[in-house]
Amino acid sequence: MPEWPEMDTYRRLLSPLLNGRVILRAVVNREKTINEAPEAFAEALEGKRILYVERRGKHLLFHLDDGYRLLLHLMLGGYLHYGEHAPKEDEHYQVILTFDDGNRLFFGGLRLGFLHRLSAKAALEQLKELGPDPFDARLTAAAFKDRLSKRRGKLKSALTDQKFLSGIGNCYGDEICFDAEIRPDAAIPELTEETKDRLFASMRSVLTEAAANGGYMDRPLTPTDTFTGGHDDKVKIYDREGEACPRCGGTIRLETLSGRKMFYCPDCQRNA
Repeated sequence: MPEWPEMDTYRRLLSPLLNGRVILRAVVNREKTINEAPEAFAEALEGKRILYVERRGKHLLFHLDDGYRLLLHLMLGGYLHYGEHAPKEDEHYQVILTFDDGNRLFFGGLRLGFLHRLSAKAALEQLKELGPDPFDARLTAAAFKDRLSKRRGKLKSALTDQKFLSGIGNCYGDEICFDAEIRPDAAIPELTEETKDRLFASMRSVLTEAAANGGYMDRPLTPTDTFTGGHDDKVKIYDREGEACPRCGGTIRLETLSGRKMFYCPDCQRNA
């Protein structure tokens, strides 16, 4: 599932392509992907201009010039493609937007995800439960530690809870814990202040590095896109069961925590 780095990569790449563009046509191939009748959805979008693209956690918001928003959540398997044509037949994509320059934005893999047209107020209401962005200026190290101190349970469950922090999921939850040398299943009440400081620093550095490399999701946005997915071979521990730990040489282990995969090194990641 795309997380903070992947969705911010989309935001950065799409902004110069879409800002100021007018939607000429919307095609809906799967009604469950949207939140109104396909005819009404298409009619409402025709002639609307995209002002800018915003990211909130794992969501993208396309701000339209009529005050409405297109709220996108890719969920598991979702992806985007932009250009005159797509790698697959048009019918494969759940929604297709055509713009005034002849290019199109293809929304694929949205079996679990969605693209909803919402008023500004409704969009805010739908996102109001999201926790702070990992890079919110108000989320200082002290604020992070204060929020964490109010939690119980296991560390990864908190890091991937979108009400605690918005944008971190399975992959980067494990990567952050590895960078901070703490097990993902460490009990939060047992974490030392030093560990919490390391976690905050690791959160910022891991996400920054991943975003700088284009995230791990290897699905090019455009036919000439060589940036997206550049972090895939730089992930240190996630989805690397049985491989050697890049830090200590131990064997990376896969376990399950609250129904989620958990990758860690038992030799160099601690419990507190």
